[in-house]
Amino acid sequence: MSLVLDPAAQDLLFREARTANTFTDEPVTDEQVQAIYDLVKFGPTAFNQSPLRVVLVRSAEGRERLVQHMSEGNRPKTATAPLVAILAADNEFHEEIPALLPHFPQAKDMFFAERPVRESSAGLNAALQAAYFIIGVRAAGLAAGPMTGYDAASVQKEFLDGDHTPLMIVNIGKPGEDAWFPRSPRLSYDEVIKTV
Repeated sequence: MSLVLDPAAQDLLFREARTANTFTDEPVTDEQVQAIYDLVKFGPTAFNQSPLRVVLVRSAEGRERLVQHMSEGNRPKTATAPLVAILAADNEFHEEIPALLPHFPQAKDMFFAERPVRESSAGLNAALQAAYFIIGVRAAGLAAGPMTGYDAASVQKEFLDGDHTPLMIVNIGKPGEDAWFPRSPRLSYDEVIKTV
């Protein structure tokens, strides 16, 4: 094996990890969420733009508001997960570039003055950060249930604003009974990796 990461950690983060569909009622604490963020914030993004923004849905009232916008099959698990995170891309991320990229603050206007350019870059880089977030949830010993089955326009209107585009909704917690579907196949190395 040529990986340096301990095999147990490899299993936790990738091989044994699955999308959870049920959860116990054990709460996910603010301290756990802080630890997840403090780990995954170091994942790379272009120009260190870090456009991911997260809305944590904890309250019963917030949960009711969110569940009504979920696809039918995603409603029960979203209603019962201990914590739900709305992951969104901040299309005005460029306002933070002078602080996040102090050696090149002019990147804010040089590369990101136009809204369509920002939206494209924010979508790609926030999606990278969303993947880091899911791995961070797993690193905390929790299960993640990422979903894109929801009414994005309604979620944006209900929980965000015109400058934030929802990317996915992630249920978070300890896996419950029958949490996993069978592992789906993956493409082989030769189907994915090409050398030129």
